[in-house]
Amino acid sequence: MTILRNFFRSLLLTIILSFLTPMFLIGGVLLMLSLMGYVPGLQAVAEAIANHILQFLIVFGSGTATKGMLVISLTCVFVGALFDTYAYYRCQILR
Repeated sequence: MTILRNFFRSLLLTIILSFLTPMFLIGGVLLMLSLMGYVPGLQAVAEAIANHILQFLIVFGSGTATKGMLVISLTCVFVGALFDTYAYYRCQILR
């Protein structure tokens, strides 16, 4: 029973971190770009890069950037959960 509980704890932690990592990464980049917009010579560059990132998210979100970020995060959750399951299975076999 301990093995199953350890597996689910590991899986839950992986799911949470896999969801939050792309959110913080994309959000942090957009935050840095918005702060770069206050620098006099970098306003146009920061706006152009932020616009490209938002267009990229809109493609995945069927029209909204928030849905795009959610889709990318959920995809990372799926991949992270599969990888954690494989790693845990592999660890059990090699014992």
